[in-house]
Amino acid sequence: MSTASSLMEVFSDETVGGGVAFKNKTLKKAIINQLDRFGDQTIADLSKELSISTPKITSLVNELIQDGLLQDLGKMDSTGGRRASIYGLGSDACFFIGVDVKRYYVNIGLLDFKKHLVTVKEKVPYPLENTQQSLTALIKSIKKFITESKVPKEKILAIGINLSGRVNNISGYSYSYFHFQEEPLASIIQNELGIRTFLENDSNAMAYGEFHHGAVTTEKNVLFINLDYGTGCGIILNSELYYGKSGFSGEFGHIPFYNNEIICGCGKKGCLETEVSGQALIRLVKEQLAKGSSSILSKKIKKPEELKLEDIIEAARQEDVLAIELLAEMGEQLGKGLAVLINLFNPELVILGGTLAETGDFLRLPARSALNKYSLSLVNSDTQVKLSKLGEKAGVMGGCLIARSKVLSF
Repeated sequence: MSTASSLMEVFSDETVGGGVAFKNKTLKKAIINQLDRFGDQTIADLSKELSISTPKITSLVNELIQDGLLQDLGKMDSTGGRRASIYGLGSDACFFIGVDVKRYYVNIGLLDFKKHLVTVKEKVPYPLENTQQSLTALIKSIKKFITESKVPKEKILAIGINLSGRVNNISGYSYSYFHFQEEPLASIIQNELGIRTFLENDSNAMAYGEFHHGAVTTEKNVLFINLDYGTGCGIILNSELYYGKSGFSGEFGHIPFYNNEIICGCGKKGCLETEVSGQALIRLVKEQLAKGSSSILSKKIKKPEELKLEDIIEAARQEDVLAIELLAEMGEQLGKGLAVLINLFNPELVILGGTLAETGDFLRLPARSALNKYSLSLVNSDTQVKLSKLGEKAGVMGGCLIARSKVLSF
């Protein structure tokens, strides 16, 4: 039996016979879960924490090592007496893939059993469109990544794919992209790849990645603001992702915030996203350039339709006055929107992430200032505002970890 098969047998819901066999399976799962949550431990540590006899723990650990699921990491340091061996998860026992789909590219990463990102390919060119051709191209990119990873396919237990817009992570349906057939999108991709596939909203996945391996330290109530071409929010309450009834929570960008006539991508008018998003920033820059405003972008971009969010970010980094001024104005509007969320959720931490957050303090400082101005002082004093620590890797890490948790029931 392969290592991955041994792992899936331990975590399957099927009962194996009964009596001793079932009990051993339950205890093995407890050992793996303990090492996953708290890191490498000795036999004595495992025996104490799980309230299982030392001989029984030793026997089960040896079986898990033979199956390739655990590793003997050698002897621990000791000031005296016999040195005990330390045991941990076998990093190459299995792998998980995270796919973070952006407007013009995808980020794809490979996570090992010990939650280390082994390989990450960022900004692989890809045009996200609501067409069959675009879906086919996405599947092709994933297949290419799997081939180039050189990891045996049977060791890849699951793939997590992040998409913007409305995604039901339970049913596997996407309602904003690739909603062509009766069959759930997750099932369609799974059939093409031959690997279990899960869908997740991109903001939720990024929030999950940052919570477990990014900017979060001890905080349990966190809002992740995804500032990209659109604007979304991943909500973590009491250390768990909050989905709402149908998985559509966090549509921060679609709060009716303005009395303007700008039609949002959702079809409504006046959404926050119409003034606070990467798409809005592009529109504002184009308007100013058309009026003759001075900017290095007027020389770099020959055709207005070629202007991308990354061009504006780079201009700000080069201290372009127009880019910086518009980011400051947008930051203030963002801060007003955040004040609404702060007053509602009273979180310990707000993380600004996504492509637009790469502008750093050009956006964060005016947002923080406006947040202080428009939210209740007793509430905002509880809240830190940080920039994403993982950056482009947030969605990849989140996609991998969510797929891992669903397969292994952690």
